[in-house]
Amino acid sequence: MAVYVLGHKSPDTDSVTAAIAFAELQKMLGVDAVPCMQGTLNPETEVVLKKFGYDPLEIRTDVSGEQYMLVDHSDIKQAPDNWDKGELLAVVDHHKIGDITTSNPIFFCTMPVGCTGTVLYCLYKDVYKKDIPANVAGLMMSAILSDTVLFKSATCTPQDKEAAEALAKIAGIDNIMDWGMEMAKAKSAVEGVSARDLVFRDYKDFDMSGKAIGIGQLELVSLDLVDKIRDDLYAELEKIKAEKNAHSIFLMLTDIMKEGTDLMAVTDDPSIIEKAFGAKLEGKTVWLPGVMSRKKQMVPNLEKACAA
Repeated sequence: MAVYVLGHKSPDTDSVTAAIAFAELQKMLGVDAVPCMQGTLNPETEVVLKKFGYDPLEIRTDVSGEQYMLVDHSDIKQAPDNWDKGELLAVVDHHKIGDITTSNPIFFCTMPVGCTGTVLYCLYKDVYKKDIPANVAGLMMSAILSDTVLFKSATCTPQDKEAAEALAKIAGIDNIMDWGMEMAKAKSAVEGVSARDLVFRDYKDFDMSGKAIGIGQLELVSLDLVDKIRDDLYAELEKIKAEKNAHSIFLMLTDIMKEGTDLMAVTDDPSIIEKAFGAKLEGKTVWLPGVMSRKKQMVPNLEKACAA
């Protein structure tokens, strides 16, 4: 029986490559594992898969009656539909523990590192002692570069750098930063893409003290790339807030070169931004210097502000 391996909704490079890497490890252990994704590829992930010889994965959004494993998340809001009507066998992640529960014991591995690729590197190397195929190593290395924003994010740890360098050697990549910049340029592609698709390119929903909060993120080599579409992006945030009946919808416009985020906000209570970050919303946005990570810098601060 096939076991499906899935990352979260609005798939990013880590969730897609982690599904492939964990499925490959499971195959080495005798499991008929099939990597899948829950949505379409973003431009960066397309470039990564093409470079290392992979086609886009099968899209699967429902696991009713199936056996499955999750990577890069353990939250119900990010899980496939009917997650509770299938059998969850494993979780490999690097976020806070989510709200998915099981009736039986499962394999659950999470580490406080910057990327699921780093966790998988440890599983291959230290737990199961399996060699990592060169193309899989390339995927995992790329995911680490992406999730840690070229090692600039607050989520980046020494383990991430060590894993990325070791994986680069296996993959035959001589200069990982040059490759990282190629990925960053692909990730920054906005021309010809609808405002809605840009908001949902890397988007997650959260429940913060009973408040529905949505946070999208666009990582850009320059904020100039979105100068002409800011009004369209804001209008789309307003629509999404109404559709979801949300308390707040945020879009992080993260400048990876300046190392900060121009936070676009549509919210019922602008004061939560000041409570969370000590800075007031100025019109539609507020500049947050040094803020690069949704996981480590946005979500915890907003959760505290919403609970206050």
